[in-house]
Amino acid sequence: MNNEELSINLLFPVLNERLRLQSGIDRTMEYLRGNVSIPYCLTILDNGSDDETPEIGKALAEKYPEVSYVRVGERGVGVAFRKGIELNKCALVGYMDIDLSTDIKYLGRTIELFQERPELEYVNGSRFSKESDTKGRKWYRKITSMGLVFLLKTIFHMKATDAVCGFTFLRKETAERLVVASGNDNGWFYTIEFLLRAERMGVVIYDMPVEWQEDYNTTVKVWKTIKNYLVQIHRLRKTFKEEDQRKSKR
Repeated sequence: MNNEELSINLLFPVLNERLRLQSGIDRTMEYLRGNVSIPYCLTILDNGSDDETPEIGKALAEKYPEVSYVRVGERGVGVAFRKGIELNKCALVGYMDIDLSTDIKYLGRTIELFQERPELEYVNGSRFSKESDTKGRKWYRKITSMGLVFLLKTIFHMKATDAVCGFTFLRKETAERLVVASGNDNGWFYTIEFLLRAERMGVVIYDMPVEWQEDYNTTVKVWKTIKNYLVQIHRLRKTFKEEDQRKSKR
């Protein structure tokens, strides 16, 4: 694909984000209009909000021609991410946290990487690369995040330095291929399986160091998330083992 044909779709999974949705979209649009030359669109994926998020999302879609609002109907980042890839028409697709914890300048850097490296299929933002700069991270969240990475490296031999930075972009065909290969977890673990599947399939991935700022108004429930991670790690380990056994019998 020629660079002239590149376009990008920014997916924003949101759940009860009335406090951050307007600011996140406005800041992203300001950056895109001033710094990005390829065609772009933004997709707000509302996965079950029961606050004012739908009204704000619809108003933003009316304000900006590049923005669309989609009511997903089920809760979970995983189901929202899958829906976004299903609806995507752009050459590049990926998701960002609406709080823009990852400095938005890395969006421009991501586009440059895809333009400069035709073989590149996947950009994975990382808070834990040696070159990354993470600010304001609460100690218990840092421990749980680094503990998760340790488990993923130990159990799955993950090569990436982070799995849940909240900044991931892929080429359209690669994203669609990974959706077919991955399971149907609706939560955050889906994005982890997505990355692990990509590594197993030999996808060309760039583990990108980023500047990342903790958002103290986060809606993530830490302990519930950890419990889900442990359950899903056990499930995926069993799944990978069964898949490897089937391959060895062929």
